[in-house]
Amino acid sequence: MMAESSTSAKQSMSEELKCSICLDVFTDPVSTPCGHNFCKSCLNRCWNNSQTYNCPFCKETFNKRPDLKINAGLRQVVQLFKEQLCETKSEVLCDICEDKQMKALKMCLVCQSSYCQTHLKPHYRVEKLKKHKLIDPVVNLETYVCQKHDKPLELFCTDDQTCVCLLCAVTNHRNHNTVSVEEESCARKPQLLKMQSDVQQTIQDKIKRIHELKHSAEIRKKTSEKEKADSIELFTDLIRSIERCQSELLEMMEQKQKAAEKQTDELIKKLEKEITELKKRDTELEQLSHTEDHLHLLQIYPSLIIPLPTTSCTEISISDTNVGPLIRSLTQLQNTLDEKLSKSVLKRMQQHAVDVTLDPNTCYPKLILSDDGKQVTYGDTKRELPDNPERFDSCCSVLAKEGFASGRFYFEVQVKEKTDWDLGIAKESITRKGVIKGSPENGYWIIVLRNGNQYMARESPFVSLSLRAKPQFVGVFVDYEGGLVSFYDVESRSLIYSFTGQTFTGKLFPYFSPGTKQEGKNAAPLIILNVRK
Repeated sequence: MMAESSTSAKQSMSEELKCSICLDVFTDPVSTPCGHNFCKSCLNRCWNNSQTYNCPFCKETFNKRPDLKINAGLRQVVQLFKEQLCETKSEVLCDICEDKQMKALKMCLVCQSSYCQTHLKPHYRVEKLKKHKLIDPVVNLETYVCQKHDKPLELFCTDDQTCVCLLCAVTNHRNHNTVSVEEESCARKPQLLKMQSDVQQTIQDKIKRIHELKHSAEIRKKTSEKEKADSIELFTDLIRSIERCQSELLEMMEQKQKAAEKQTDELIKKLEKEITELKKRDTELEQLSHTEDHLHLLQIYPSLIIPLPTTSCTEISISDTNVGPLIRSLTQLQNTLDEKLSKSVLKRMQQHAVDVTLDPNTCYPKLILSDDGKQVTYGDTKRELPDNPERFDSCCSVLAKEGFASGRFYFEVQVKEKTDWDLGIAKESITRKGVIKGSPENGYWIIVLRNGNQYMARESPFVSLSLRAKPQFVGVFVDYEGGLVSFYDVESRSLIYSFTGQTFTGKLFPYFSPGTKQEGKNAAPLIILNVRK
């Protein structure tokens, strides 16, 4: 148990004393202002290749490059650890000691024996022994000796790329080129240093990628939590709207019921009164029909022939519930729900808004960019510009300076008063020379307007889009990991089109094409807007 505990402690100590850049035990350790430790050479190499100075571990940025001084205390701890580590390795003992074997100081490849400090002295004193090849003690001595001739491997055959002894050099390798092992080793050290530098750079790149992935995951987590909160707020509002509308409907129906009951009661009373009047008339008529007073009959006859007022039983219909207000309320509720959902979706997209600026190095020579890099128009003349690899030379297109290789991003573009335009995103590796076929297969995810009213998504084949209104402002949303590119009409908060199920590799850049002027009909610029989050 004690041995296991000691081993575990040493492994833990080993991890604590490793540089997070080279992943090896510290060499000349230095500390950053944020408190993390690195090898001095590793940190200098990292900062020499960067315009900013930040901690490779926690990413804290420093205003100026810190003055690095070796941490003497930590270096001493590292040295003690290395010494303890060496002591735990298999020790080579002296072959000459008889009673108590001492630790070997050197090994002789000629004698093929190991010597402690005492028994090594003859090799420094005797002339013949001085010529022997001494090396630091190793357990696997046989790898330093020719297994065929039992001689030291002192030469390197450059033809067969193998170590040989002197007898091998004059027999099997007689006509080959050979050099000393030391010479070949020295010649290869620069290559090893280059390989080491490449490995360290690869390690640094991978560590950077890990930090980027962790940062991206953290952002996605925060975004997800924000979206959950927004969704809860949205549906809470919707539930309140439904409850309010339900309450209003019930109140309206109750009022209708009460009004109908009141009207019925009034009608019944009116009818009962008329019945009473009719019964009275009936009695009078009965009496007059048997009277002998002919003069009285003639005098009241005009009043008897006047019809009594009667109320029709069809003046009210209990089934008439007047559903018009109910239908209007339901329609209003549906419109409210649609508006809240559309507003919520667009609001979530706008949380990922990024600052986009047009890149003059990619600009087609006839396009004119504004000084702030936010507007692009088609010019009358083709300018003399360097035909660099990034530039479009045949299509009136331009990319943004900013590229994105992970996460989500959103930007908005004004397309007012235009009859032609292309808008979307493109891969960094797209073809920019000659005729371009804009489709996902060729690295383009774009929608276009042609002839003032023809909207299309550049799929394979093209997808014609039927829009209720002509968009004046178009929002573009990209979910890199989700493989989604969506286009929105910002004013109506409605979806125009989505590319779904895509797989992205490398950086994606916002893509713009204002189209030609078309005799002044399409002279308006494409304008990148500032999005309020």
